[in-house]
Amino acid sequence: MSTNFEEHIIPGCITIGRIAPDFTTLSTEGTITLSQYRGKWVVLVSEPGDFAATSTTSLLAFTNHYEEFVKRNVQVLAVTIDNNFANIEWKKNIVDTYGIIIPFPLLEDRDAEIARKYGMVNPDKIYEESVRDLFIISPEGRIRAILTYPSSCGRNTYEVLRIIDSLQLTQAYNVYTPSNWMPGDPVMLPTTNDFNEAMRRLQEEGLYCTNWYNCFVDYYSLGNTTSDSTINL
Repeated sequence: MSTNFEEHIIPGCITIGRIAPDFTTLSTEGTITLSQYRGKWVVLVSEPGDFAATSTTSLLAFTNHYEEFVKRNVQVLAVTIDNNFANIEWKKNIVDTYGIIIPFPLLEDRDAEIARKYGMVNPDKIYEESVRDLFIISPEGRIRAILTYPSSCGRNTYEVLRIIDSLQLTQAYNVYTPSNWMPGDPVMLPTTNDFNEAMRRLQEEGLYCTNWYNCFVDYYSLGNTTSDSTINL
């Protein structure tokens, strides 16, 4: 029996930690395959359709913070149910209306292949209401975060950046980030399952422990600086 993890993924069953399903589709920058971005973080943003009110603000918000994503080695991809010609016209309309060029590709998903692979088609809703998902994918191709929004609510790009900062910090230093954490705030050590390690932490210099399972460490002691990791407002 094969033990290949990827071979046992149930189609449409997407959870954190799974390999992001690969796909190839036409985009406003030519044909794109998701796996071509291995080695980079990917933010895959799904939109219900072109020229939608909240979706347009989403593209503008990601554009306004695009350099922050680039600085974090993140590629933004936006996928819509419309065809590539409509996506091109949408980008042109944004230029004509706002004088802003969207710097990342818009991907067509006319046959809903990507939506099905990522579990974005909800049988209890119409298709247009079921694709407001956002996936953060690691350089190794694994899904690290999933955010789902109703069509009435625009995305918060500050929160997306905050999650990416947290994920990258965890990957680099094996630390956790508490609720409402922002870059520069103290971070947490993962809870240990070892009694002796728990007792050692309570005595360790440089740690602030409220109890054996809640130990904090100074963010800057990890070697980070604010110049490359904070969210510029």
